[in-house]
Amino acid sequence: MVLAAKKPLKFHLPGELNASMPPEVRGLRRDHVKMMVLDQVNGETRYDHFHHLENYLDKGDLLVLNISRTLPASFKVKIRRDCRIVQENVEIRLAQRKSNSVWKVLIVDAKVQKNDVLVFSPNLTAFVRSINRKEPLVTVCFSSRGNELYNQLYTLGEPIRYEYIHHDWSLEHYQTVYGTVPGSVEMVSAGRAFSWEMLLRLKKKGVKVSTVTLHTGLSYFTNDQWQVAPADSLEEYEVPGETVHEINETKQSGGKVIAVGTTVVRALESAVDQQGNPVSKKGWTNLHIHEDYSLNVVDGLITGFHEPEASHLDMLSAFISPRLLKKAYQEAIREKYLWHEFGDMNFISGGVAQ
Repeated sequence: MVLAAKKPLKFHLPGELNASMPPEVRGLRRDHVKMMVLDQVNGETRYDHFHHLENYLDKGDLLVLNISRTLPASFKVKIRRDCRIVQENVEIRLAQRKSNSVWKVLIVDAKVQKNDVLVFSPNLTAFVRSINRKEPLVTVCFSSRGNELYNQLYTLGEPIRYEYIHHDWSLEHYQTVYGTVPGSVEMVSAGRAFSWEMLLRLKKKGVKVSTVTLHTGLSYFTNDQWQVAPADSLEEYEVPGETVHEINETKQSGGKVIAVGTTVVRALESAVDQQGNPVSKKGWTNLHIHEDYSLNVVDGLITGFHEPEASHLDMLSAFISPRLLKKAYQEAIREKYLWHEFGDMNFISGGVAQ
């Protein structure tokens, strides 16, 4: 694998700005986190709170949500080889779904061989189908498939929790209020701050809401030797015809298409024809959006704050110059905005920071 970014955005993120707990636990509603409003043209910023988002959107604008739901993607398994257990209590993380029964997985702090069996429970196993020593993931085939497999995974698994999380928050803390299609191994975190009350107020104002599905893959492999380049990150997505219709109608009436999260940007920009027009499409994408990429569909972005050198920062550089983005991030650090899935929000759009 190769590094994710050609020109990574580097900055120092103080450890105390890693949000280690959901805002609800900190005494806030999920929609009351802070929001930095960033003008993509001149880099001007405003400091506000997320539940005031409606003040920065106009009647006729379109919000596009990713309705993928988070899977419990971390498991403790036994490794069986030649009919005997050779290791117990091994952590397995789902990484990429390949079919109804086949996944690429990360095996943490253990080595497996081809044809080893991972024992999840008496009712669920997976055999190691292939190993590529040039990457940390192995391909496994589960003994169950489809909805039956998902039922087992939800019974046995826990959400993936990274080192800045110091408590075993439940899976429900890793869901958006509107996620309905299971498939993401990490939370589609940009949408977490929305509440049903907010969405209702936005609709009453005349802001339209449409949906796509993109199932996130594993973004971190626990070892700095391996870094996920966008070209290595194939993610399954679907952009329905109804959403394409709403996008076209919004563009024709002069409204803005606002993506809720980098996953939505990736899905929408993947579903275009040769002229760059949006089309209904589903499949797999490894689209890398960066500073030199001309956005075809999306006008603005609601996202969280991303850690130094993350490939998501490449995508943000398609909305705003890296110089202005770095300046805004330095402001966010100074103003003590919080990072990661339980953190604060960043709204990047044109002409919003008056």
